[in-house]
Amino acid sequence: MRYPDPTPEQTAIIDASGTGDPVTIVAAAGSGKTTSLRMIAEAAGQRRGLYVAYNRAIADDAGRSFPAGALCKTAHALAYRAIGAQYRDRLNGPRVPAMEAARILKINEALKVGDHMLQPKHAARLAQEAVQRFCFSAEDEVQSWHVPAVTGLEGIPERNAVRSFILPYARRAWEDLRQTAGQLRFTHDVYLKIWGLSRPQLPYDFILFDEAQDANPVVLQVVRGQEHAQLIAVGDPNQAIYGWRGAVDAMDQFKGGARLYLSKSFRFGPGIADEANKWLEVLDAELRVTGFERVNSAVTDLPAPDAVLCRTNAEAISQVMAAVGAGRRVALVGGGDDMLRLAQAAVGLKAGIGTDHHELFMFRTWAEVQDYAEHDAAGADLKVFVSLVDKHGPDMIIDTLQRLTRDEDRADVIVSTAHKAKGREWDSVKVAGDFREPKKDEDGNPGVISREDAMLAYVTVTRAKLALDRSGLAWVDKYLPAAGG
Repeated sequence: MRYPDPTPEQTAIIDASGTGDPVTIVAAAGSGKTTSLRMIAEAAGQRRGLYVAYNRAIADDAGRSFPAGALCKTAHALAYRAIGAQYRDRLNGPRVPAMEAARILKINEALKVGDHMLQPKHAARLAQEAVQRFCFSAEDEVQSWHVPAVTGLEGIPERNAVRSFILPYARRAWEDLRQTAGQLRFTHDVYLKIWGLSRPQLPYDFILFDEAQDANPVVLQVVRGQEHAQLIAVGDPNQAIYGWRGAVDAMDQFKGGARLYLSKSFRFGPGIADEANKWLEVLDAELRVTGFERVNSAVTDLPAPDAVLCRTNAEAISQVMAAVGAGRRVALVGGGDDMLRLAQAAVGLKAGIGTDHHELFMFRTWAEVQDYAEHDAAGADLKVFVSLVDKHGPDMIIDTLQRLTRDEDRADVIVSTAHKAKGREWDSVKVAGDFREPKKDEDGNPGVISREDAMLAYVTVTRAKLALDRSGLAWVDKYLPAAGG
């Protein structure tokens, strides 16, 4: 298969990669970074390379076009071959109920925290969540800060009490997971962590590290440990949107080599590029994106877009409900299981029987959740969901989610959060209305757009190829220099 000749930017990247020194590639949305990495691998001749892809689909697609001397795998695939295979029986094992996990961990007593009781089954769940967070970190041992905060117990004394109580059980859980004959639920992230702790040395001359702006700390630690290999990192620091779940921006961690750019997007034309550049301006980014002149992209109103992108899960469900109510077939990226469980939890709370839901188990009634969402700053993220339940009732939400279309190809519209839309693209995209403008300060001056919100907005507007309805983010114009900001 014949590929197009490299652009001047790609030529500079290929030349820099040929020196053997580290290279960092800042790649704008849709700028053909995988193609550029393939060109690097082709120019490497007899040198053996490893392309660490972000997910399996990307790895498989790259494997069909990269030269034979470059292995294209996810970090999980590498870890499975080295470590995970010996745990295959545990990977196929059944889920372990919280009460059974408490028995395995020997959690026999509840912990009284203020007016609340942390039951053994809830403690077991927290211990396992702490291990999960440890598995996403570069730490060598489970630490107290890996224990997650409990919704409704955000005070420092309460949080410290919970951490002190949970930490020994979390460490006991990790010891169980390290055993091939253990009993707790074993996930792919566990063998990845075990592999990382083994400090593996990989037999490659160069490593292509994709999506470095959202690096898994375990994978980053492994990649940086290959001191014998040339490291070539590629990513977009303006799309680093997964810090909340432990990802780190590694774009500035590869020192000593060239820092080059892929600024031309082949996904969309100049119209959408202009909109993307507004957010890059807000971010004071080092890069501006150029649209592909052969693509006629438009920023316009879209009554029937291919995809609707939302900031929150709750708004996504609201969009699903509206579309289902209009008789349209709707697919939800990632499925609706998380929100379905929240709605089912609301049923139990409304009935006054409580819930075992991992976010809401400290609440006994729905009124307590309402009060928490309305008056506690830590509960702000639940506010839209609470309003949704109060407006429609949990049964309506459950019924709507059960009517989702599983096959996106058969859907009339696809709804997604912006986070789950990362790496995706559609011909036409509409931005939902929950990307709220920052509140004005006490003097009435415009608020400040957080870096996290600006990056999420940039990801959102760059998912469209041909048409973008920016209505939910149109307020950005007030924050640009031309508007006097």
